[in-house]
Amino acid sequence: MTSSTFGPEQSLHVAVIMDGNGRWATERGLPRSAGHAAGAEAVRRIVTAAPGAGIGTLSLYAFSADNWRRPREEVDGLFTLLQGYLADELELLRQNGVRLTIIGRTDRLPLALKAAIRLAERGTAAGRRLQLRIAIDYSSRDSLVGAANLVRGRPVDRARMARLIGEADRGGTVPEVDLLIRTGGERRLSDFLLWESAYAELWFTDKRWPDFDAVDLEGALTEFRGRERRFGALPEPSSSTQLRRAGGTR
Repeated sequence: MTSSTFGPEQSLHVAVIMDGNGRWATERGLPRSAGHAAGAEAVRRIVTAAPGAGIGTLSLYAFSADNWRRPREEVDGLFTLLQGYLADELELLRQNGVRLTIIGRTDRLPLALKAAIRLAERGTAAGRRLQLRIAIDYSSRDSLVGAANLVRGRPVDRARMARLIGEADRGGTVPEVDLLIRTGGERRLSDFLLWESAYAELWFTDKRWPDFDAVDLEGALTEFRGRERRFGALPEPSSSTQLRRAGGTR
């Protein structure tokens, strides 16, 4: 990889840790379920805005493998909400050229949610405008372990490892993450796309996920596009430095 600064014309892979739903609700005296419902509305806004913002792949962290530790009532409510989202958004996603893929384990999910996933993935398979990946019962470390178990004694390079990870988390091979956004004020990756985010730019905000909108997304992308991504290389000489070396002036 070489040094580069991304421009708005390029198709980016943006990952989002959608954090702060429960706190958003608690701050308003509402049940946590109301925060998750408001978070689903934020998903709709960001999915709608993503293609026009230069995003080709959007990965959203909805439910981690560690979230099973939450109260059963909240987990069941999240699954019901996810099932409803998939059913309600299917036609809109299809019309807008969005291909939906669920990454993570599905074997532990309720039967009704698994059926909704199959229907949504089949129904949006032809989408080419945006690849939307929603992580459910997902753990990046589990994906890495699963990929290692698929090696079968053959040498592994980075490209093959990426393919194996895609197979392990059922998401297929995707571009590496360019920008990882986390809402809600926390400053950690929480086991999300660790391999794919090796050189991702990180952008954190205190804003709770239900309040995040297209303006916030554009702000994150504007800052991202102003950063120089060197991937371990030296910075590229500025034009003024090049002119001085050539004996010229600006």
